[in-house]
Amino acid sequence: MTTPIKPASWSYAEEFVAEDEVLAAARARADEVGVTAIGSGGGAALRFLASVLDARAVVEVGTGTGVSGLWLLRGMRSDGVLTTVDIEAEHQRLARQSFTEAGIPAQRARTISGAALDVLPRLTDGHYDLVFCDGDKAEYAAYLKEALRLLRPGGVVAFDNALWHDRVADPAQRDEETVSIRELGLAIAAHDDLVPALLPVGDGLLVAKKEWSPEA
Repeated sequence: MTTPIKPASWSYAEEFVAEDEVLAAARARADEVGVTAIGSGGGAALRFLASVLDARAVVEVGTGTGVSGLWLLRGMRSDGVLTTVDIEAEHQRLARQSFTEAGIPAQRARTISGAALDVLPRLTDGHYDLVFCDGDKAEYAAYLKEALRLLRPGGVVAFDNALWHDRVADPAQRDEETVSIRELGLAIAAHDDLVPALLPVGDGLLVAKKEWSPEA
């Protein structure tokens, strides 16, 4: 039986990779418009994944004000392109401001305004190294289906809020969003072509690698 992590250790881990002024400004914009941005621990994990994958092409569902996008872009190759989707055009305007302040060339961040399930089907099959989902929790299962099509073999899909404020682990919690996230985790864990892990950073980051096909 493992000993539960103490709050001080949890905070130390979450803040291990410090955020700079640009990220702090993007996070402040998120607070101003009521967007819950990924925490610094989750952001650092995204940057790590993008770096390990040597990611050149990444899809993000849920632009917000650019906090997660900044983390992703900082882990990607210098010629990598982030395609980020959000239904709120104003949020994307603020995200572009965050990217500009970070010195990221405009051509490296492609913002698409629209509903994710309208936009994702238009993206290229097998082209992406990483798909990060932080949109409508009730649509997470549909995002997974699209991600499996979009990812190259060896690519990774990641879902934020996988613990959903401690609700997912509590079987008594049966609201739509909690059930959707819980069922997503079960589906990913049982999927023959995925290698999953649930990282206890922030509000939970569920990640899964798409296995290489036998022909690869």
